[in-house]
Amino acid sequence: MWAIVGLGNPGRKYSATRHNVGLTFIKQVARDWKVRLLKKKFLAKMGEGKREEERVILAMPQTYMNRSGLAVKQIVEGERISSEKLVVVYDDLDIPLGEIRIRKEGGPGTHKGMNSVVQEIKTTKFFRIRVGIGPLRSGQDATSFVLSPFEEKEKLLLKKSLKKAQEALEMILSGEVEKAMNQYNQKGKTL
Repeated sequence: MWAIVGLGNPGRKYSATRHNVGLTFIKQVARDWKVRLLKKKFLAKMGEGKREEERVILAMPQTYMNRSGLAVKQIVEGERISSEKLVVVYDDLDIPLGEIRIRKEGGPGTHKGMNSVVQEIKTTKFFRIRVGIGPLRSGQDATSFVLSPFEEKEKLLLKKSLKKAQEALEMILSGEVEKAMNQYNQKGKTL
């Protein structure tokens, strides 16, 4: 069984913000896979589907971003999911909007949601799909930037990012993570 977790902040106030691309991604995948995100369990809204005959949980933590790890820990422990079958999707300020990056493991960097996840599950060995929301505008505070909504002209690039992220997720679930990394981790690569 796999768990796909999108990070963000719960509530309407944050729903359209840059920091919530992880939750936006989970909603999109749930729509495309016809999975209903109804169950409230493990501090998250969850739904379950199948890919390649394997159960897949889609989850949106209902903790705030800085406490995302609490939900992720409950999900992996409660569903007995190995960290090698965990995919966390989140925003990345250092990646341009329209691009994504895939990682098999590694530190959390400066992302507070990822810091919480690593701290709670006590491992860095899990898949990540980082969705670009950058670059930070000159002189703008990072917190206010990530909590701001996408401008109308940016929404097309966001849609492309989320499509790429979903394609990468399918590759990861099929055991083709190297292919996903080769395809999406090249700076400036457009599809």
